[in-house]
Amino acid sequence: MSDGTILKIKPLGFPWETQNPFLFCVYHADAYPKGNEDFGPQASLTGRNIGQDFTLKDGWRMYHGDKVPGFPSHPHRGFETITVVEKGLVDHADSLGAAGRYGNGDVQWMTAGSGLQHSEMFPLLKQDEENPFELFQIWLNLPKSKKFADPHFAMQWHEQIPVVEIRDEQQRLTSIKMVAGKFNGKAAIAPAPDSWAADPANEIIVGVVKMDANATWKIPAATPGVNRTLYFFEGKSIRISGQDIHLDHLAELAGDREIEVTNSSRDARLLFLQGRPIQENIVHYGPFVMNTNLEIQQAMDDYRRTRFGGWPWPRPDMVHPRGKGRFARFANGKEVQPELNDE
Repeated sequence: MSDGTILKIKPLGFPWETQNPFLFCVYHADAYPKGNEDFGPQASLTGRNIGQDFTLKDGWRMYHGDKVPGFPSHPHRGFETITVVEKGLVDHADSLGAAGRYGNGDVQWMTAGSGLQHSEMFPLLKQDEENPFELFQIWLNLPKSKKFADPHFAMQWHEQIPVVEIRDEQQRLTSIKMVAGKFNGKAAIAPAPDSWAADPANEIIVGVVKMDANATWKIPAATPGVNRTLYFFEGKSIRISGQDIHLDHLAELAGDREIEVTNSSRDARLLFLQGRPIQENIVHYGPFVMNTNLEIQQAMDDYRRTRFGGWPWPRPDMVHPRGKGRFARFANGKEVQPELNDE
């Protein structure tokens, strides 16, 4: 039995269950086929529930897209999205006129704040080979004082994201891709300025973890009251404090205890989320996360009235030109690419 370091073990669902201050976490893993001229799959869409295709058929899904997989224009207010694209590409467009193409290890951090629309499409650029795709999207709540912050997005290009490498006594490696927070003295790129993660006292960590076979990883204690969840999505099994955790399970962990994780005989990958909860009421209605029902109604009214700035793009499922590389263009017109980015 656990010694109290494990508070709960549950199977991973779709989406993955989260703890405050995280609102939502979804893992998309799609084995997309070769792409066609229109950035969609070179495959028949017959039999799919186009517009609501969340069934894993032939190893992939269209989600809300009808020609290109992904999520055409939709609104958000009151929280942040952290999108970690491990494989494949995402084309971003939003109601402020900002745009981007990122992926293959990049991260986008977007503060919806007072409200915006954005689209997230998954263009299948490769026409002569398959287009594997893997993405995490994490919703991080905003406190009441920041619910109406100005919308903002920033890119973390994979070339610049810090990776913490830890070797156990047998020199087996655990590496942590630091999306947010600090671990073993190494800090992630600064988060969005109005984020709950911007205050180190909130002890936010978002990390993508890889463990060698049979590696041991010790997670230092945080402070009492901090929530921690470890999502085990690739490998065979792991052991925490003497208790076996099977593949495709999550473990909620005590915040104020050192946690020892031991991998089994196959390389493993995990997602680690940690943070101090926001001690405020949460009312969640679709794409809006506020503190009261009245604020949700106001968000709906505001969206109907203003469309959060409208949609300045020619199509709701906006994709960028085939030859365009990874880039980010901000609402002020500034454009950066990975090799030039100094954000």
